[in-house]
Amino acid sequence: MRRYSLQHPPGEPALSHHPSQFALLAQRRFAPFFWTQFLGAANDNLYKFALTVLVTYRLHVEWLQPEMAGLAIGALFILPFVLFSATSGQLADKYDKAALIRFAKSLEIAIMALAAWGLWTTQVPVLLACIFLLGLQSTLFGPVKFAYLPQHLDERELTGGNGMVEMGTFVAILLGNVAGGLLVAVPQTGVLLVAAAGLALALLGRATAHAVPRSPATDPGLAINWNPFTETWRNLRLAHGNRVVFRSLLGISWMWFFGAVFLAQFPSFAKEVLHGSEQVASLLLVVFSLGIGIGSLLCETLSRRHVEIGLVPLGALGMSLFSIDLYLASRGLPPAHALTVAEFVARPGHWRVMADLALLALSAGIYSVPMYALIQMRSQPTHRARIIAANNILNALFMVASSVLAGLLLKAGLDIPQLFLAVGLANLVVAGYIFLLVPEYLLRFFAFVATRCVYRFRVEGEEHIPVRGAALLVCNHVSFVDAVLLMAASPRPIRFIMDHRIFATPVLGTLFRLAKAIPIAPHRENPAVYERAFAEARRVLDEGELLCIFPEGGITRDGTLQPFKGGVMKILETHPVPVVPLALRNLWGSFFSRVEGGRAMVRPWRRGLFNAVTLVAGAPLPAAEVSPGLLQERVARLLGQPADGAEAAAIAAGRAARGPDAA
Repeated sequence: MRRYSLQHPPGEPALSHHPSQFALLAQRRFAPFFWTQFLGAANDNLYKFALTVLVTYRLHVEWLQPEMAGLAIGALFILPFVLFSATSGQLADKYDKAALIRFAKSLEIAIMALAAWGLWTTQVPVLLACIFLLGLQSTLFGPVKFAYLPQHLDERELTGGNGMVEMGTFVAILLGNVAGGLLVAVPQTGVLLVAAAGLALALLGRATAHAVPRSPATDPGLAINWNPFTETWRNLRLAHGNRVVFRSLLGISWMWFFGAVFLAQFPSFAKEVLHGSEQVASLLLVVFSLGIGIGSLLCETLSRRHVEIGLVPLGALGMSLFSIDLYLASRGLPPAHALTVAEFVARPGHWRVMADLALLALSAGIYSVPMYALIQMRSQPTHRARIIAANNILNALFMVASSVLAGLLLKAGLDIPQLFLAVGLANLVVAGYIFLLVPEYLLRFFAFVATRCVYRFRVEGEEHIPVRGAALLVCNHVSFVDAVLLMAASPRPIRFIMDHRIFATPVLGTLFRLAKAIPIAPHRENPAVYERAFAEARRVLDEGELLCIFPEGGITRDGTLQPFKGGVMKILETHPVPVVPLALRNLWGSFFSRVEGGRAMVRPWRRGLFNAVTLVAGAPLPAAEVSPGLLQERVARLLGQPADGAEAAAIAAGRAARGPDAA
């Protein structure tokens, strides 16, 4: 017989407690890594932007026209992501990630030394080669960057950690661009200052990398396939094997497609539509970057320190809403000369434009961070870095496609605001398609709204809800939305066994079908449905998922705990998984519970808004000790009802029923 337990997996981080995501910056498992990636992103963008300005305004290169400089530099930087991400993903799975980080930062020092020589001697081919090499170094670092976090952060820290990294990356990009532009503009010594700053950032990054803790290889026996094309295809197929993960990869890649359209058009948008100077274009970049950073940091607060993918539809809706309003806000602005920043912000109409950009970017941060955390949590540790590599490949391809499609639309006659409108409307279509393919996003969004806009929902004992491994959850049945509240409390999907009659309820029935809830009917009423329900329940546990059953058999009509039936025991006979007792408090009497003659959903404002509801999770019980009586006793205790001497008798009865092997 297969054995199940909730023991902490070896090599995974133990649950830790800290007040917020910012506390991670004081911990060695996160801080050196954070500053290493921050300095690397800043250095890449300092050098890229400085070189773009240099080639566009100062150097006259016959074979590289100024208007093509930005495109050529961007393409050279992205090319290694397409060619070598698959190889770097293998390396990150095979070797210690801390060692790879230190190697990548040492490589950065060598590249920046070569770039310094190229700047000193004005060798444009060398400078462009360094762009390609920096892209190669970033390609090596990319899979390590996102595969590192799940090895050092637990599930309740993963969203906050990703939010910090996402925020740090965009702030670093912003600071790098600003610093590159300012330094290269210094008369006579600008190029030398860029060279010195690049070398200094590389050396400082190597110093912080030295403090990154060991991150043991997850697949040390992996045989490296050095053919980038066949390995790229293999990685994409590997990612495709997990439907939720692969759709999430596509969702993140779409976000990069979406964001690339706006970032690429900021200079032209500022000049041609907003009638602003180059400083106004920089202001738009600042607003956009700060919006991304704030949205990324908000994810931990909004998710209550879980991987909450219910935020993704919220972010997608915001991305489209504010893109459309940006189109409306930028139409018909009066012509003007090249406005300075002070003149630009003095006009009230421009504040709406900046608010739309900030909220659009904030929504993108809320959209992307939970997706990254989901990919990290749901990917197999042994090939997590290769999944991240597949994501980097898709991101690069989507960004290239973004540039091509935006160029075609502009050539076809669209102006820049119309391009923003088209992308915003397309985002609704793409997001809707992804959410229909993976309804878990919509289900979690519904649960997110219910627990924050309908109820004031709180969870006690959340550490008892397992983040991995098969387990059986049992809960009292108070209302038609019990399953929705449990979805919101769990970091993982839950499959529910539910009375088949609830599927006829409007809206909720559709919701539960999307959640793949398992309908069950009494054996005497429909034996086929009864047996099919238990067969499906066993399959769920075989796949290592969470299964929830309401042992009372129906929603309480008077608010009291009803006798528990024996369906739990039928499941445990073949699958002795740990059993987690749960109790919903203070839900009885609300709109979705059966009151007033057994009817529900008849008086919407019976208890007003934002009713306080609590879910209490108890410690898991070994299957050998479980009996319906014991489970009822435990749930009653969690509800705050007085316990009596029946608990010891229930344990003894459960062991006796199982025979001498129960101990």
